[in-house]
Amino acid sequence: MRWPVRGRAHERRVTEIGFYHLTRSTPEQALPALLGRTLDTGARAVVRCASAEQVRALDAALWRSTDPVWLPHGASGGPSPGRQPIWLTAGDDVPNGATFAFLLSGVGEVAALDGFARVFDLFDGGEEAQVAAARTRWTAAKAAGFTLAYWQQQQRGWKRAR
Repeated sequence: MRWPVRGRAHERRVTEIGFYHLTRSTPEQALPALLGRTLDTGARAVVRCASAEQVRALDAALWRSTDPVWLPHGASGGPSPGRQPIWLTAGDDVPNGATFAFLLSGVGEVAALDGFARVFDLFDGGEEAQVAAARTRWTAAKAAGFTLAYWQQQQRGWKRAR
């Protein structure tokens, strides 16, 4: 994955790319809490999935979420995309004006991320290929000048490594 190099016009737009190392759950299990916190801040989110099948699976998982109880969202092909606080897509579309982006493993090349306040890069720590790909993305993002954070899933919650 190539990360766009930030120029002076974009230096402060992306405050942080957080790498979220999943060790105890799937993205479908981890995302509800992260998305709930996003909505609590008043922000909107776009979740970029690797495929239309992953969009459908995540859509169903978010409707079944019990913590938080309700995560209002829409998905590619659905109604009123501009009104959705959370938008699920397998593309680069951001019809809801999201300022938080969630990238799921396998997304591949992504469009410029400089319009987002925060980017969450979630990857499966049990899959060596995903860990290796996350390391490559980390190196590229660091070289492009982004502020980075690494979060590892623990028994209870997340721990930020320094």
